[in-house]
Amino acid sequence: MLHSQIKSDIKQCYENLGNQLDNFIPRRAQNYLVAEIAKTLAGEYHPKHRMLVAEAGTGIGKSLAYLLGGIPFAQFNNKKLLISTATVALQEQLINKDLPLFNRIYPREFSFILAKGRQRYCCTHKLEACCTTDSDPQVALWEEKPKKSDLELFRRMLTACQERKWDGDRDSWPTTIPDRVWQQIMADKHSCHAGMPKHRSCPFAKAREHMDKADVIIANHALLMADIELGGGVILPEPENTIYIIDEAHHLPQVARDFSSAAASLKGAASWLEKLNQSVSKLAELAEYSKAGRFQNTLQENIQHLIPTLRQMATNINPTLLNKDGVYRFEHGELPAWLEEEAKGCKEASKKAGQSLGKIHDLISERLKENEIVPRLGEQALAESGFYLQRLENLEKVWTLMAQPNKEKGAPLARWIEKSPERENDFIVEVSPLEVGYRLDQLLWSRAAGSILVSATLRALNQFTYFCRQAGISENDGTRFLALASPFDYQNNARLVIPALPLEPQADKFTDLLIKTLPEYLEGETASLVLFSSYWQMNKVTDALRPLAKKNKWQLLVQGEESRHVILKKHKDNCKNGKISILFGTGSFSEGLDLPGELLTNLIITKIPFAVPTSPVEEAHAEYIESRGGNPFLQISVPEASKKLIQSAGRLLRKEEDSGRVVLLDRRVINRRYGKALLDALPPFKRVIEYN
Repeated sequence: MLHSQIKSDIKQCYENLGNQLDNFIPRRAQNYLVAEIAKTLAGEYHPKHRMLVAEAGTGIGKSLAYLLGGIPFAQFNNKKLLISTATVALQEQLINKDLPLFNRIYPREFSFILAKGRQRYCCTHKLEACCTTDSDPQVALWEEKPKKSDLELFRRMLTACQERKWDGDRDSWPTTIPDRVWQQIMADKHSCHAGMPKHRSCPFAKAREHMDKADVIIANHALLMADIELGGGVILPEPENTIYIIDEAHHLPQVARDFSSAAASLKGAASWLEKLNQSVSKLAELAEYSKAGRFQNTLQENIQHLIPTLRQMATNINPTLLNKDGVYRFEHGELPAWLEEEAKGCKEASKKAGQSLGKIHDLISERLKENEIVPRLGEQALAESGFYLQRLENLEKVWTLMAQPNKEKGAPLARWIEKSPERENDFIVEVSPLEVGYRLDQLLWSRAAGSILVSATLRALNQFTYFCRQAGISENDGTRFLALASPFDYQNNARLVIPALPLEPQADKFTDLLIKTLPEYLEGETASLVLFSSYWQMNKVTDALRPLAKKNKWQLLVQGEESRHVILKKHKDNCKNGKISILFGTGSFSEGLDLPGELLTNLIITKIPFAVPTSPVEEAHAEYIESRGGNPFLQISVPEASKKLIQSAGRLLRKEEDSGRVVLLDRRVINRRYGKALLDALPPFKRVIEYN
């Protein structure tokens, strides 16, 4: 049962909220969500499996709801509250707006912090090494020799660190730091950790100290996955002591899949292995030959197995097998016998090489602690060996997954090779799981003190089944499910218009029809957003309509021509100054775009957002479903399209007083059997279906 103290704190928050916000109106759906979060965490629905999956429509105020329901419970039970998001925009909203507001209305003290991965911070010792005047920077680790401007940037950053004007966070440096520069100074788990006395005051170590003391931690899905893949509790608090709020939860399965995937080039890997081979003697000398000699021998033996093997593999690949995108996918994840054997050998060689280099790295670390070697040389050696250790770990992961036999039950791995965009006659070997739900369950849901998953779009075709299958959530194990409709008055404030068009989007002349039809639905509107299915189609329509836009004094803003931030600022300025403003965008504009009130009154969706299964992972998933007698179109494409169509339509109404129309230029919602399900899953707009 929910403790009376928690109930009292939540009630007090609500009373204070009315005093803090002008015109605050309590929302029934938000109150209900707060109560359900608190009751779920208290174990009222299931004593051990404390999990809630909630789809909360736009306007409910879900972020304030989970703060109200989660923080009082977590504090009373001495648990950490971790909020994981998919986008920087939501993190900024939480840090700059929602949590400061909650701090003012909550009757108790609490602290919060934004957590970032180790690689977002610089290592000051690596930075010092790059600024040392009596030796070149670690040139072996550079793909190409550092520029003079790179060295000047290092010195400015070091000065800023020493004068405490910069905290070592990449995101807080005033200008963009090039990747080639950042790679030389970013913190890594091998050479920059609290076990090394000189690294205890490094930027990442300081950030970790603050995080350990914080009551509420904001992270992103990628950092969450990085932590649980390491076993949990390595970067973030341990799952057993943490209540997880997964906001924008519909993104989590894809992030989990990306984290379980691996890729490495063939000739590219051989190239850096050669550099490592040249550095081994120097590293072993610093580690002390008497102790490191056998590790050096094992490391070099395995490097000398890997280099010719990887190069020969690149030679063995027949370029004529690649498709027009430069990809060859192994059907059903099954490798040819020769590649299977090579994969096993590469797996063992990369594993032994990594273990041996790890031993040399540890010996150097010990000698550095005991002041047996010059600190500058020791630090540089640890940075260099740490750099190669990470690469060897990735190489081992790739070949372990490539060599892994397909299981009798469950989906196989997707395996493919791809032409390298950077190196001539080189290929990238890539592996990805098709289904990651079991990993999320094993590493997170089954261990967490409590899990609250929220998003404005979790259901597909009005059901949670598709999301649950992706995220490893059972629908009958005590998990609580909620679908809370938006409080907006869709019937009176918005229309869904489906014009009577002679062609469907898959027709050859459909783009020409768009060029002819769009002006009719843009005419007389002041703020429009047109969502296209591809850049190619958007650019063709743009070229055709630009003269008309100029003639009519329409301000046409096209995604890709300027940054998203600049385009949206121009659009807002246009609307404010009474100019007709039209945004053209693709799929990425269908989510996370917040244009309330007069900033958007006319939304045009050119087609149902069916994804074309062209990526090797999507092709492999469709192949797997077909092999089991399923229909990938109905089981994957339609649910995904439903979710994306809801997200696209969700751009129109952002506040209760907003109004406007959605125009869907795709008759398949009327003409096809699956269309009714797609239409019924949309918000309850007033429908206007036109007929010839």
